[in-house]
Amino acid sequence: MNESRHPEALQTRQADFAPVVRDLAGLLAALHASAAQRDRDGGHAAQEKQWIADAGLLTLAVPREFGGPGARWPEIYETIRKIARVDSALAHLLGFTCLQVVSVNVWGNPEQRARYLSGTVEGRWWWGNAVNPLDTRLVARATSDGGYRLDGQKGFCSGTRGSHMMTVSAQDAATGKAVFAVVPTTREGITVHEDWNPIGQRQTDSGSVSFVRVLVEPHEVLERADTPYASLRTLISQQVLTNLFVGIAQGALEEARAYVTQHGKPWITSDVDKATDDPYLIQRFGEMRLQAVSAEALAARAAYALEDAWQQGPAFDAETRAHVALATSEAKIVAHRAALDVSEKLFDACGARATHAPLALDRFWRNARVHTLHDPLDYRVRDVGRYALSGTLPEVSLYT
Repeated sequence: MNESRHPEALQTRQADFAPVVRDLAGLLAALHASAAQRDRDGGHAAQEKQWIADAGLLTLAVPREFGGPGARWPEIYETIRKIARVDSALAHLLGFTCLQVVSVNVWGNPEQRARYLSGTVEGRWWWGNAVNPLDTRLVARATSDGGYRLDGQKGFCSGTRGSHMMTVSAQDAATGKAVFAVVPTTREGITVHEDWNPIGQRQTDSGSVSFVRVLVEPHEVLERADTPYASLRTLISQQVLTNLFVGIAQGALEEARAYVTQHGKPWITSDVDKATDDPYLIQRFGEMRLQAVSAEALAARAAYALEDAWQQGPAFDAETRAHVALATSEAKIVAHRAALDVSEKLFDACGARATHAPLALDRFWRNARVHTLHDPLDYRVRDVGRYALSGTLPEVSLYT
């Protein structure tokens, strides 16, 4: 029986998984308590990242054979969603640590998998991401022993500040082909810049990284295979973002409900005594909830599709992969819209006083707006439309 198609089997697996996650409810409460202030401050959330590590979350994607819990993708994404409800920036950091673990898992050889996946468990490593496919400024020059030296810069390097290890992509100076590697973040010649200052997602440690004659040892070079299984890495990353969007929508809805029930006042012509009895407000919350639960349902559906393929291992074919890509795009489109719409409707529901700056209720929209610009929505809708009209499945790309 395939667990990912049967929620009751997944619940059995969660009984094994739950002890690994130590006091998730306490972690969520602690993150929520400081979320508004940290959003205003920006910078690096060192203490909060330590709490996430202490909760046992950094190893979620590490297989059991290397000492990890071997969590399934529906479990991992549910955890990311829960954190994103209170703090989507730190949920992003956790999701991208899981993504780099997967990068080693699908691109690495057996020795690299043993070294880096076991190391993640033993060292409780945070991973940074310097694999930005559209940024080709980082150049790799081959050394005589099979390694490389890196020179240049990478932007949008999520999670690099405060990380222990990072995955890197560069352009081979001789061949023009992409080179992928794992290096310690503290290696000589690497400088992580504190230049991340967007309107939202302000604590994702996503600044630029400079490389000056950075040595990459031969055993650190990842042989990225061109197979459907290896290309799941792209879909895993897209589902991280999808579940961030879902969490943002859910968090905005929760904050709106809390604000209205505590502080809401009925409109002067509503003829009701309590704001929660206003029929238009009830209608608005109904619409917000429909968007949030629809996004969550499609995100869960996509996670189960991914889990199906993941459990097949390298043996599954390109068509199976394409169906996972389709489910991923469908989920991401709905989650993208839900995050933006619900976080905007929050203010329609709560009223003018909810714009009081210290409340930072606008952080949900700002976080959604920054992250939903990751790649154009129109091209995803195009892929879904092609399938709806002609049955044409999405092609593999940097984002699908």
